[in-house]
Amino acid sequence: MGLQGLAMYRHKLCSLVFRSLPRLLLGFPPSSIRKFFRDQHVHVALSETKMAATLPELPQDILMVIFAALEIPDLVRAGSVCSSWHSAYAELRTLGKYKQGQTPCLVYISESDPDDVLSLYSLAEKRSYKLTLPQPAIRNRYLIGSSHGWLVTVDERSEMHLLNPITCEQIALPSVATIEHLKPIFDEHGDVCKYEMSSHTGLCSSRNPTIFALAELRDRLQWKAFVFPDTSTGSYIVVLIHNPQAQLSFAKAGDDKWTWLPSHLLFEDCTYKDGILYAVNTMGEIHTFDLSGPVVTVKTIIRAPEHYDCDSRYIVQAPWGSLLLVFRIVHDHDLEYEYWKTTETKICEIDALWNKIELTNCLRDHVLFLGHNLSLCLSADEYPALKANHSYFTDDNFLWTMGHKNNHRDMGILNLDDNSREELVPQLWSNCPAPMWITPDLTKMWMGSMSQQL
Repeated sequence: MGLQGLAMYRHKLCSLVFRSLPRLLLGFPPSSIRKFFRDQHVHVALSETKMAATLPELPQDILMVIFAALEIPDLVRAGSVCSSWHSAYAELRTLGKYKQGQTPCLVYISESDPDDVLSLYSLAEKRSYKLTLPQPAIRNRYLIGSSHGWLVTVDERSEMHLLNPITCEQIALPSVATIEHLKPIFDEHGDVCKYEMSSHTGLCSSRNPTIFALAELRDRLQWKAFVFPDTSTGSYIVVLIHNPQAQLSFAKAGDDKWTWLPSHLLFEDCTYKDGILYAVNTMGEIHTFDLSGPVVTVKTIIRAPEHYDCDSRYIVQAPWGSLLLVFRIVHDHDLEYEYWKTTETKICEIDALWNKIELTNCLRDHVLFLGHNLSLCLSADEYPALKANHSYFTDDNFLWTMGHKNNHRDMGILNLDDNSREELVPQLWSNCPAPMWITPDLTKMWMGSMSQQL
């Protein structure tokens, strides 16, 4: 079902709104509430017919408070009911007052859908929606990241875009031609036809460069990307992990090129807070990069006390202020048949003062989301559809960027108590681009465009 058809289910929405009314109206003065109750005998247990007729009479300020408490599928549904509800929905978005936390959803491509359609599976509602997205066709793109409601995609020319699948807002990122390790090769008409990629890292001399056609470059260059709010400018910053050897580059809003962060490599995951980029590498080292000033400063602040034989490492901001270093371990694999299966997760907690790091296997009432998304730790109390002390993960194994794009995908839900595993549903996705988590967001991109808005 497409989001455009949500208004067909108005009776469910009416029930939801009226279940919310007693709690949401508590903060309003009696005069505001009386504006709604034209008949003093109106009760929240109205019939569906009476509800549909009466709800549009709600004052807009009350409607906006109610809508602000809905998750995005219900909010879009509400905005489709009638003109007054749509007006409240539009004003809520325009004023930036919609702050409701969203349960992560799974985005994926289905073989049976048109090339421009992306499916979104809601864990909260346990059902899928279909989203028609702008060109280039989403089926022909790679998905290399998801943060704050935005996908980072790579098209058939290996160029990157930010794409919000809910609002369809799309922004072109600086060209890959501006990445430190790439040199464009032009044809006789002056158009870029190939790229020469250097292998230099800043630590050792480079070998002979490798030549890639435009469509081939994305199989070797981009690995994982992140979109972070940039508090220093009130805008945003994009960080890219890329080859050779999983190095870092970044671009801020308004930049027309990528800035390389040299002399460190083999990174696997990043997070960002207060102008500081935190990045973990394959040795379990956490490096910090201060990106708030004109000159980047770098530190190695901590290293995991143990080295685990693991497939992936993640760095996660915990709601209580600590950083979590998460190790995803694959014991069940067969590379000959291109099969691998996550069997265990190890977690190290680093306290907020960076004084100690200790191993833990229990997140109590919290949940992990791991994969090609911005790694998340959420409270199961705030998101009741989620299972406490579980890890929800999608496939981000490096093999799928190295030519094994249509094979098994390692996805599921892992119980951190006993490492028991259950599968994700629905299992209707195509394997390429690989499915990933996204936290839906209706907020427009922070002021300033990085290159051009499409």
